[in-house]
Order: sequence, then structure tokens, then C-alpha cells
Amino acid sequence: MPHANTLFAACGTTIFETMSRLANTHGAINLGQGFPEGLEPAALVERLAEADRKGPHQYPSMMGTPALRAAVADHEARCWNIPTAPDQVMVTSGATEALAACFFGLIEPGDEVVLIEPLYDSYLPIIRRAGGIPKLVRVEPPHWTLPREQLAAAFGPRTRLLVLNTPTNPCGKVYDADELAFIAELLDRHDAMAVCDEVYEHLVFDGRRHLPLGALPGMRRRCVKIGSAGKIFSLTGWKVGWVVAETDILAPIAKAHQFLTFTTPPMLQEAVAWGLEHQQDYMDGLAGVLEKRRDRLAAGLGRAGFGILPTGGSYFLTADFAPLGTQTDDAGFCRLITEQAGVAAIPVSAFYLGDAPSHFARFCFAKTDAAIDTAVERLGAFFAKPAPLSRP
Repeated sequence: MPHANTLFAACGTTIFETMSRLANTHGAINLGQGFPEGLEPAALVERLAEADRKGPHQYPSMMGTPALRAAVADHEARCWNIPTAPDQVMVTSGATEALAACFFGLIEPGDEVVLIEPLYDSYLPIIRRAGGIPKLVRVEPPHWTLPREQLAAAFGPRTRLLVLNTPTNPCGKVYDADELAFIAELLDRHDAMAVCDEVYEHLVFDGRRHLPLGALPGMRRRCVKIGSAGKIFSLTGWKVGWVVAETDILAPIAKAHQFLTFTTPPMLQEAVAWGLEHQQDYMDGLAGVLEKRRDRLAAGLGRAGFGILPTGGSYFLTADFAPLGTQTDDAGFCRLITEQAGVAAIPVSAFYLGDAPSHFARFCFAKTDAAIDTAVERLGAFFAKPAPLSRP
């Protein structure tokens, strides 16, 4: 066997890649991996084509092009009332790279990092590779209520970071002002920082509005915010993200970033900068479009017999398949419906470490109405048949 890093060698292939491959193999409608369909803004795609024809095509600054750094700074001030200077912004090759740069740049071996399950699957391996010690707290289905006593108990003298994802992947939880104030008090009390994964910042539903932790009094100094053009503009393949933080906090993150991807294609940065400056109507309207798709999928899954959990934001809806009477765990269930019903989903246990709820599946509703309708028709027909789990 070749020599390999034991941490990464022990990791399986990410569940998103696994289920998308399975969906492709079986011709399934992919409601698993979170990439949108039919939502790409045509004007922004055309702007990329123009930028690609015009150039330049050489390395931009590792910190990002001046135009995009200025556009992100303006976005923070305009949308969230957080005054931001361009030198407080660093462009990354997607939000996952931004997370890695933050963890490598801010964690010393032995530092404790508080995380809230269910959580995005890249957090734990990168934190551990950086030498951090995860301290896990759970929000539990079906209501995803913040367990304040357990969260407070997870903080201690070695706590360096809290990772806060709001709106949350996979459960769609949106933290409210009272919960954020409680978290802010913990950060102050323990002199800790927060890495705020806010990639779904514009995807909040039911008349609510995203509230960044960094907007609370005194929190700007304690927060590193991560954003994603892919999520804002429904162009996940572009892989353009950013980190926003005060300059002295950003400095070590930039040192890590320079040895990860170094920089991001300049034509993508030029297009995203234009989008942030000129596509505010798209940003403002996207949540309404996706809220309707959420409701469409929820209604269809409900008719098929699923229990539907609340979803306040993001692309994702969590469904309880226990009412269907199936006798399998969530990984088996998602494989079953992909292979036999022609609809792919993600097992929610993939977002936990160790024992996890085993009767929930995550469905992505950032799909076309036609895809959603066909998916729920397939599931309804499949579960209307007798004893679907008795078939191989």
C-alpha cells in the first residue's frame, strides 16, 4: 500500500459525489447534490462570455481582483449594514476553499473548535488536519432548537473557534436574533472567534431576513464571514467564494490560501463583480422563487407519505421517511429510491459524526418545477406499490 495521510485515507468519498454518481448511473432525478437548475441569470452568464473574450487570462492577485473585492465590500455594507473595506475581503476558489484557508490559518494544534450538528461534511476533516479538536453540539429534529446549555458547556479555556452555518445545510435552520445574541455572549466570555458560513445568506424564506452574527454589537472583531457567488447567483460550478474579516485576522488566512489555490480565474471574478453591482433584483427575488419550489416539493413529498420538517432557508428540505414504514436506515433508503424509484436524495446521517438520526433524507428543491413534479410522481408511484423494500 502507498503511504498516505491517515486522516484523509480514512475518509470516504463525499456523499454528494457518491449519490450524484449513483443518480447518473440509474438515470435518476438528482434531488441530492445542491446544484440549482433553471435559475442561472442569463445576463451574468453573458457577462462571463464577454470577460473571457476580453481577458486578461493571467494570474490575478492572490487576494482577488480589485473590482471583486470592492464589490463584495459594497455588498456587505448594502445588504447587511456592515461597513467593509476592500482590503477586508479575500477571494477564494469557492467557499469550501475559504473554509479550509480559515481553519488552516486560524487553528493551532490543540485548539478546540465548537461545531453544531448536523454540519457540512468538509468541516471535520479539515479542522482535524489543522490540529483542531472538534467539540460537537446537536440541534435535533424536528424543530432544530438550539440547545443552549449544551452549547455553553462545549466552550472552555481551549476554545478557539465556533463554526456557525446559517442558513444551515442540511436542515435549513435560520438562527434568530436571540440565538445569535446568546452565541455572541459565549464568544465574548471565552475570547473566541466565529467562522460564519453564510453562503445561503440570500435564501431565507417566510418573510424573514438573514441576520449575520457579525452585525451584532462588538461581533465584527470576532467574526470571519464566508460567502459564495455560486449560491448567490445559482452558478455553483463557477467556484468563486470570499472571506471577509478585519485585516489582521485576514492576514493568516491569506497565508494559508496562497498555498491552497493561490488565486481564482480573473474572468470569473470580473463577472461576479459585475453581478454583485448590477444584479440586486436577482438576489432579492431568488428567495421567493425558491420558497415556491420548497412548498411544491414539500406538498408532493407529503402526498407520497413523507413527514416534512421545517425549512427556513437554504436549498434543502429534510423529510422523515419513517411514516412510509420502511425497514432500512437513511443510507439504504436513499440508495433504494435512487436505484428503484429514480429519485436521488442525501442521507442526513452523513452530516453527523457517530450515532445519528437514521430516518431522514435531504432533498434539494433548487430544481425546475418539472423535475420536482416528476420526482414526486415517481416516489408516490413507488411507495404505492406493496412492500417496496422486499425487492432487491
